[in-house]
Amino acid sequence: MGEPYKTTARWDEAAIPAAIRGRHNTKAGVWGLLRVHSGEIDLVFEEPERRIRVTPDRPGQIPPMEWHHVEIVGPVEMQVEFYRENPLD
Repeated sequence: MGEPYKTTARWDEAAIPAAIRGRHNTKAGVWGLLRVHSGEIDLVFEEPERRIRVTPDRPGQIPPMEWHHVEIVGPVEMQVEFYRENPLD
């Protein structure tokens, strides 16, 4: 896996921005990787509809241009890394 070209701040459940909790996507050619440092969070995709429980041992891969949002399920510390190619290849 290459290095991310951008990484967000670490957020806890109270600080996750509304834009991350609401419907959004990445641009063409931009992959996201949702990393949880403690706790867990749900990564929810719209089409095809699917829900991924993201934990410290299981990052959430976000393909380019896929509409998604996160749902808080309890205490969590998370951040998002951005890549120009699939980070899990």
